[in-house]
Amino acid sequence: MSGDVAPSVLRAGVDTTFARKGVMMGTFKRAKDIKVGVIGYGGAFNMGRQHLTDMQAEGMTPVAVAEMDPERLEVATEEFPGIGTFRSPTRMLNSSDVNLVVLITPHNTHARLALQCLRAGRHVISEKPLAIRTSDCDRMIREAKRRKLMLTTYHNRHWDGCVLEALKHIRRERAIGDVYRIEAHIGGYGKPGDWWRSSKSISGGIMYDWGVHLLEYALQIIDDEMVEVTGYARQGFWARKTRWKEDTNEDVASAVVRFRNGAWLTLTVSSVEANPKAGQLEISGTNGSYVFDGRTYEMIQQVEDRKVITKGQNRSSEWPKFYRNVAAHLVKGRDLVITPEWARRPIHILDLAVQSAKKGQALKTKWR
Repeated sequence: MSGDVAPSVLRAGVDTTFARKGVMMGTFKRAKDIKVGVIGYGGAFNMGRQHLTDMQAEGMTPVAVAEMDPERLEVATEEFPGIGTFRSPTRMLNSSDVNLVVLITPHNTHARLALQCLRAGRHVISEKPLAIRTSDCDRMIREAKRRKLMLTTYHNRHWDGCVLEALKHIRRERAIGDVYRIEAHIGGYGKPGDWWRSSKSISGGIMYDWGVHLLEYALQIIDDEMVEVTGYARQGFWARKTRWKEDTNEDVASAVVRFRNGAWLTLTVSSVEANPKAGQLEISGTNGSYVFDGRTYEMIQQVEDRKVITKGQNRSSEWPKFYRNVAAHLVKGRDLVITPEWARRPIHILDLAVQSAKKGQALKTKWR
């Protein structure tokens, strides 16, 4: 499934024309002709450099960086001699020949910047999450489709070794039978750091960082239409001790997703978990269960009246496939793996979970 448009999206009534007909696929003769730039070059993870390096490795040409911090622009010039540097996205869009822009900025800026780039005629890749609200995702998708431009999200973890290994056993080998439940969880006990990812208005909330990864894993495994989301949250324990005060992320939040086939998915992200569970995903099936984290997996199979336990190491991740697919899409017209409709699904869950927690009731999912 990792190489195709997700079957669940096709069956769920989502308009997938974008993935096959609406985008200006095969626009460029060579990958070298794809002139790429990033908005944002700061951060602790050197993400600007990493994105440009990875795109360059797939044959694309780095030409521009937009960044407010002049010191980071100097670093960009040192790392990519001759690259154009700009103090704002507007200047970059007006004064460079960049035609594919990657957004490496706080979550609450993704929608605004994506729309600005799309309206300027540029293809767009957004760091995950695609946006904070479903309505923003829908606006971005409509704009890209109208202008026949590519819009995608950097879901490189679609090719994490842990989920690739899980899909092999669960989907291809059907080693645990029919999947009826997935429990995703991450977190521990500790005060959130004083950075923008701890601000609810900027980040979207505690579930929007690692949670979007875990949901993307789970949605590869449960291949069915979502019908309902319920959210739960507790806030206020850490707030008085952080720089964000009342705007601090939730201390703990959960989402429960119901699927048309009767399966369900739970996600819990916590900063008040004194006894965190092992693994990141526990997948339950009619013939066993499968638990994995980033490094290892454990599969417990029920074989007649006995349990068979298999432990192993996950395979290597295949992150380069993201930009390889983007280049192949723009040059050869290959199907885009991470379509914007696919990237919208985890955002819709998170958005509804936040609303549901406030309202105290389950909310129906809505397709475009």
